[in-house]
Amino acid sequence: MPSNRGRRDQSPSTPLPLPSDLQAVPLRPLEPLAPTQNRDPVTGAPFSAISSASSYSVADLSSDLERRLETSNSTASLPLERLGSAQRRTADPRGRPRQQIEPPETTTNAAVSESLTDSLGENAHTSEHMPKKGPFLLGSAAASSGPSYGAISPSPGSAGRPSTSSTIHSEPNAESEMRERRRRSSVGSNLRRDRSLSVTRAASRRQSEELGGSTVIGGLEGRFGTTETPLLNDPSDIKLDEVEEEESGEESLEDYSDAENSADEHDPPDNSPYAQVRASVAPTDNTTLSINTPRMWTLSVLFSILGSSTNLFFSLRYPSVAITPVIALLLVHPLGLLWDFALKRHDDPPEEYVDGHRSETTSLRSPTIQPQHVKPWRQRSSLDKLRLWLAQGRWNEKEHSCVYVSSNVSFGFAFATDVIVEQTQFYKQEATIPYQLLLTLSTQILGYTFAGLTRRFLVRPSGMIWPGTLMSAAMFTTLHKEENTVANGWRISRWNFFYIVWFATFVFYFLPGLFFPALSYFNVVTWFAPDNVVLANLFGVVSGLGLFPLTFDWAQVAYIGSPLLTPFWAAMNVVGGLVVIMWIIAPIAYYSNWLYSAYMPILSAAVFDNTGHVYDVSKVLTADFMFDREAYSKYSRVFLPITYVLSYAVQFAGLASLLTHTACWHGKDIWTQWTKSLEEVRDQPAADAAAAASTAYQPVSDGNEQSSSRRERQNSSTPINIRRSSSSMEGLMNREDVHNRLMRRYKDAPMTWYLLTFVSMTAIGIYVVESYPVHLPWYGLLLALGICSILFIPIGIIMAVTNQHSSIYLICQLVAGVLFPGRPVANMVFVTYGYISSAQGIKFAADLKLGHYMKIPPRILFSVQMVATIVSSVTQIAVLNWMFVNVPGICTPQALNGFTCPIARVHFNGSILWGVVGPSEFFGPNATYRPLVWAFALGAVLPIPLWLYARKKRNSIVRKINLPVLFGSLSWIPPATGLNFSVWAVVCYLFNYLIKKRAPAWWAKYTMTLSAALDSGLAFGIVVVFFGFIYPGWGWVVNFKWWGTEVYKKGCDWTACSYLGLQDGQRFGPETW
Repeated sequence: MPSNRGRRDQSPSTPLPLPSDLQAVPLRPLEPLAPTQNRDPVTGAPFSAISSASSYSVADLSSDLERRLETSNSTASLPLERLGSAQRRTADPRGRPRQQIEPPETTTNAAVSESLTDSLGENAHTSEHMPKKGPFLLGSAAASSGPSYGAISPSPGSAGRPSTSSTIHSEPNAESEMRERRRRSSVGSNLRRDRSLSVTRAASRRQSEELGGSTVIGGLEGRFGTTETPLLNDPSDIKLDEVEEEESGEESLEDYSDAENSADEHDPPDNSPYAQVRASVAPTDNTTLSINTPRMWTLSVLFSILGSSTNLFFSLRYPSVAITPVIALLLVHPLGLLWDFALKRHDDPPEEYVDGHRSETTSLRSPTIQPQHVKPWRQRSSLDKLRLWLAQGRWNEKEHSCVYVSSNVSFGFAFATDVIVEQTQFYKQEATIPYQLLLTLSTQILGYTFAGLTRRFLVRPSGMIWPGTLMSAAMFTTLHKEENTVANGWRISRWNFFYIVWFATFVFYFLPGLFFPALSYFNVVTWFAPDNVVLANLFGVVSGLGLFPLTFDWAQVAYIGSPLLTPFWAAMNVVGGLVVIMWIIAPIAYYSNWLYSAYMPILSAAVFDNTGHVYDVSKVLTADFMFDREAYSKYSRVFLPITYVLSYAVQFAGLASLLTHTACWHGKDIWTQWTKSLEEVRDQPAADAAAAASTAYQPVSDGNEQSSSRRERQNSSTPINIRRSSSSMEGLMNREDVHNRLMRRYKDAPMTWYLLTFVSMTAIGIYVVESYPVHLPWYGLLLALGICSILFIPIGIIMAVTNQHSSIYLICQLVAGVLFPGRPVANMVFVTYGYISSAQGIKFAADLKLGHYMKIPPRILFSVQMVATIVSSVTQIAVLNWMFVNVPGICTPQALNGFTCPIARVHFNGSILWGVVGPSEFFGPNATYRPLVWAFALGAVLPIPLWLYARKKRNSIVRKINLPVLFGSLSWIPPATGLNFSVWAVVCYLFNYLIKKRAPAWWAKYTMTLSAALDSGLAFGIVVVFFGFIYPGWGWVVNFKWWGTEVYKKGCDWTACSYLGLQDGQRFGPETW
């Protein structure tokens, strides 16, 4: 045993393991050294003492430092871009939670560790953003340590510390050979690694900061369809020498690959080849973290109930706000910490978790001998035993991930509830509670089966990166660091900032929501001439285009999604489409009476008959809710307001442009990743066999454990910096990345689970369509699922590679309208099973990838998703039926507090067009709206010239034009108005351009927190105002009237006047149809 005479503190401590590259160096005993105040010239760490546990002599250290300094002076070997990775390695090199890492008894090992690490090219420097607490730990050399980048599984009783035994024998010349090799390769490799890391860090900064709500980019269906997929600024535009201010998101994913760069020494050899994944996801897994705990399940169910019920409640109101999973991501963290603070005690028995489950050997009732300070189980009261059961484990990033996944699954309101609203409130058809439950559960869960059955193609391959999940993965790491850096002079923590903004938002909402509603509907320009139709058309905020973008109600600002979470380039696409289509084309077409639009309001969520009144669909339906053509010919054709017409046009163009845009900009990437995925799936049996034969996964428990790959690397003459594209290291796990390798530890969710779920939910769906009067035959349901099955993998690949969601909503409407004409309810149910199965499946697949990145055991993730889906579905049905009974005038223009069901009304209008009248009557030859069909061709062609012009011009502004974003977002009109878009764009410009440019640190630290505080504070304010003041019907509230409650209701903006009027008995449109 080496001597400990060099230590000033003779108390026992556990020395830190050496880098794996040096574990072959023979040990040399050290002579005692007097404590000095000398400091490492690179790290600044004091050389107070040298631990004899180190196998590196002072002479070796000094010579290496001298050579390192000589090299660093000329090559700038410590760039700022590398501090981020150094911080992550130094604070937590193997993924352990900070509370499980105990510092040594003295600073001896820390000082030596820093010196050794830096002298060997590890660059483990502390940053000014690094927490002051926490030990400095050595990082293993990635290229040679397969097991080092695996799960951390400390041996019992070690408390997560490595073993003190570290004596390794090797050839006598191994030390000098290794040092010489490093010296020769350091100069040539530093520049390449630094440039590569610069790209990676830049990507990391953008992924953890820039995100856009899918509710905006995806259009109206974003509220219930797609997952919470932030629209990231594409890091592919990041140059090697500088980072551009804004990104267009149109670069090839080949730029992400580091096939041209050497592997970083601190990454495992099988790390992801994509920079944005390496920047956001750690290549480690701590298998000792708790997951399956009462805390995780309680918070998951709680947020599933609160989020799903709140979003359903707000979906029936205008204006309102959507509660996004980002709010849950931020709010649940202090709750998890509060849970531990309230329930943990110093005398709690020790716990050990394996793969997320508590080990049987550390059960609360375990008869094993406990430490003296732990009170025996038999001596505890019943209340204390309950506390111990609730206090299992500790709040960590894996539990946090599970709660976020449950929120992501449940927060979007179920599309089936919209169908129920349309049936009961608009078609006046009875819908029983069992029918509602079965329809909702089957449509929500079927999507999960598609995700599970295709996970080998969409989740496991390394090329399926799912960019939208990277922000969440990076946020978990950021939140659990518990850092509070100074941001442009602001020292307040994120949480205190959140609480202040939340409370201020809640209190302020009483003005626009109760006492001064004119601040919400701020149509101030129309107050001077309330009966002027043109003024109301242009500057109105209820039925106008909203050319005066000002409101004091966050519900109006964030109705289409939070502007704080949308990149500025995406907002400019949206604004460009708004200006060209809604502010230029719409007025010209309206005042020229194109398609008889001047006889209707310029903007409305309703459809009209030929007398200018809202279309009465009951006049063209039989008692069985089937289309009555004779009654239709006697009543009227269906007419749309001009903004509604243009909304359908941009939807058609958006669908076509998405296909062309994706093929032009990402076609090569999609094909490459798809072929690689097929190869990985084909080679999966061989990879499993190779992994089993070579022990590809090994827990890291002792510092003296070595894998065969490590020994091969130490004894070989292969250079340290191998290329990622190399076929060495056992073929780099057959091109699978480290995340796949780490996930093999956990038991997979069997395919039979998904098959049984699919069969049972399909059987329920068949029962629903055959037993209830929806007029959809059973083979129609199977056809809807067949369309989803055929298109699911292509849509998933596009989403996984490009973060662009392709909706099959219009496809399902068109197919149902052609095959089942005159059946509006059948059309709605067909769309629900086809479209929602696809949208929910994409959402579930993204969550599976997030669980893959965060190393959540698949079986636990399956349970979390299923429970959250069932809980949210039952909750939404309960809330919906309560609102039907207790909200006066719901889904009518006279509804209490704005519960007019705007989104459901838009879908109801769609069911009239596609289900009642049918596409042939509406878009066929001689039909009024036949010209809209040309929007498909226009959308398919427009991306091509833009791509041809900008594909080789990296700095061209044309690269920032994204037609799917431009067209897709405008499908929010109606029910959104011009005000919702214009004021949204102003706020986005203020924060995501001006503040981001002038105060980037403030923007990065507080923007997401500000958005979550505004949304959640507003949501709480709406609930309190409604249930505390409006719903009880108190007399003073009902009779409270003054100028601020009435001025916005006067004039044409509120009453939706048309530009051309009709006399009694007059009609517009064709005489026959």
